[in-house]
Amino acid sequence: MIRLCDKNDENSIWDIINDAARAYRGVIPEDRYHDPYMSMEELVQEIEDGVTFWGFEEDGELCGVMGIQDKGEVALVRHAYVRNARRQGGIGTKLLLHITKITEKPILIGTWEAANWAISFYLKNGFTLVDANEKGDLLRKYWSVPERQIETSVVLCDAKFRRNAR
Repeated sequence: MIRLCDKNDENSIWDIINDAARAYRGVIPEDRYHDPYMSMEELVQEIEDGVTFWGFEEDGELCGVMGIQDKGEVALVRHAYVRNARRQGGIGTKLLLHITKITEKPILIGTWEAANWAISFYLKNGFTLVDANEKGDLLRKYWSVPERQIETSVVLCDAKFRRNAR
C-alpha cells in the first residue's frame, strides 16, 4: 500500500535511505559518500524545505520511500529509496507511478552519474537524460548541491518537461 508519510515515519524514512544508500559505497566519488549517507538533521531539513514523502508499506513495515518537492514550474523526485532486502520487487516503480500521477507539473530527477542501476530504472520508466550543458543549469536552479555534486550527477526528465522545453 502506498501512503503519505508523516512525522511518525521519520525514523523509518531515515533508516530506509541509509540502508539503500549503502549501494553507493565505492561507486560514487569517495568525497561525496559518508556513513550515514543522510543524517536525521538533513532529513528533517529536507522535509522542512518541502519534500513530501510517500511510502510503500507492506505487513505494517515501510519498505520504500520517494519524496516529491514542488519547485514552482517543476516538481523534483527526491530521495527515492527501497530497502536493500526489498529491491527488484517493483516497489520503486509503484512509488514512481504514484508520484507521477499526483503532480501535473513536469518532473525532474537528479542522481549520481555512476549509479547505473538508478539511471536504468528511470529510463525504463519513461524518463530521459538531459544533456550535460542543461544538467548543470537545472541542478543549480532547482537543487542546493555543491559544484562537486553537479560535476558527478545527471538529471532526468519526463515527457512533460521535454514538451514544455520546446
